Amino acid sequence: MTAKIRIYTTDYCPHCTRAKRLLEQKGVSFEEIDVTRDTATRQKIEDQTGWMTVPMIFIGDEFIGGADDLYALEESGELDRKLQPEPRDVA
Repeated sequence: MTAKIRIYTTDYCPHCTRAKRLLEQKGVSFEEIDVTRDTATRQKIEDQTGWMTVPMIFIGDEFIGGADDLYALEESGELDRKLQPEPRDVA
């Protein structure tokens, strides 16, 4: 199981499509939140991240940025590490 991924998108965004394509190619599941017509959610996530553009991608609770940031993580090899689940304490 991989870390939880959330990606905020709009239905007309080519960068969103690129980001989703990479995640699909890696075989990881993600939650897509389409903010095309959801101004309240979009405003909330903009306030949280300071970003006004989509996609806005989270891996776990970490905001990693947009499509270019996702691809940079992939090129550096960091994306696979970030996709690993958090270790759980086993007592």
